Amino acid sequence: MRTETFRHRASDGHELHVYRWLPDDDALAHKPRAVIQIVHGLVEHAARYAATAEAMTAAGFVVYADDHRGHGHTAGPDELGFFAERDGWRRVVDDKLELSARIRDAFPGTPHLLLGHSMGSFLCQMILGERGADYTAVVLSGTADAPPRPLQIAGRLAARVERRRLGPRGRSEVLTKLAFGTYNNGIPKPRHEFAWLSRDAEVVAAYADDPLCGFTATTQLWNDLLGGISEMAEPARRQRIPRDVPIYMFSGERDPVGGWGKSFRQLLAVYAALGLHRVDHKLYPGGRHEMLNELNRDEVIEDLLRWINGVLEHLPGDAGEA
Repeated sequence: MRTETFRHRASDGHELHVYRWLPDDDALAHKPRAVIQIVHGLVEHAARYAATAEAMTAAGFVVYADDHRGHGHTAGPDELGFFAERDGWRRVVDDKLELSARIRDAFPGTPHLLLGHSMGSFLCQMILGERGADYTAVVLSGTADAPPRPLQIAGRLAARVERRRLGPRGRSEVLTKLAFGTYNNGIPKPRHEFAWLSRDAEVVAAYADDPLCGFTATTQLWNDLLGGISEMAEPARRQRIPRDVPIYMFSGERDPVGGWGKSFRQLLAVYAALGLHRVDHKLYPGGRHEMLNELNRDEVIEDLLRWINGVLEHLPGDAGEA
């Protein structure tokens, strides 16, 4: 696998740090079977997906992933955990759409898939309701439905109170505890505050030791994110999801973000009620939040690649052929 990085200038002038992973084979690097655009989660960064990209490039795909605003190498030293002064969620959604346009310019006519993890899956849910027809397929990892409306209102109220108390760039331990404080509850005798991420102790330790992971987000980011989740779940937006777009949802049964399976299944039910007829899913027994970094990650990636290959095999013409 070859790794490249570049800076992508968004329409508002903000520069994003982008990774591009290419197959070693020059022919596949210039004409891949598909391009996969990864959208990472909250308080992490795109480089954590290099191992996943390696498996994908070996299968003949080109992979892109950018660090969100306020994350990874996109963020300046004082910008971690801060999207924007205003409309931060909208800006991050638009960043993905603008990078998608750049990808399509670079690889015209090539199948183009989105893969979003956790918060990245919420961004992908937003995009499904806006521009779902632009993508060959969408993969949602560690995903969930929006919480019940009363919890949404309570969460947004708490975020506004903390922003008023600390300022938009203040960092609230209260909000962090409200968001993550129960995540280890389903784990007997957790050995680490981030044990909910994975059963692989090395993955958890690497995350904890990474200065670009697990930081405390600003009150403004929490306001942006919680507002974005409510927007993501608006019925009118979901009605605009193309009925025939292939969607693959996967997570661990012990993933607290997906409500230990409950919210994950709720999202499946929402999609079924909408008449989406190409939704596949898998919940891995015992698995936690980051199935791409779990003990059985090889199985997870094999299942993912099998699903992607199945989608490509059913495309018209020669699209996606090896």
